[in-house]
Amino acid sequence: MKTSESLKHFAPAFRKAQSEMEAVKKDQANPYFKSKYANIESIIDCVTPILSKNFLSFSQHPVSTERGVGVTTILMHDSGEWIQESYTLPIASPKPQEGAAAITYARRYGLQSICGLRAYDDDDGEKAMGR
Repeated sequence: MKTSESLKHFAPAFRKAQSEMEAVKKDQANPYFKSKYANIESIIDCVTPILSKNFLSFSQHPVSTERGVGVTTILMHDSGEWIQESYTLPIASPKPQEGAAAITYARRYGLQSICGLRAYDDDDGEKAMGR
């Protein structure tokens, strides 16, 4: 993770924002894996008003590396302080649709992760627990 030199203003605003965030509902079905997930719209709708209320915003930019494609997610405070992290996924072919799907996936999980956002019906967590 990369950050601005200081997080003096960012940290308390982010702490307050996180305390106000509710879990995002997994409202989309993935028939291939027989699981549910929260789509990017649901995640954005969940975090944007709370981030904004606390003088925070986010930006996501596509990235491409030798390992694959993904996004860099940046959380910014009105003071100019910020944190950022990149998330890339391997892709099996150079087809644009595969790259776009990986970027959308990276946007969902990048934003959810950098905000510390939890989700209802944690399918992966439940499977890992053997329930």
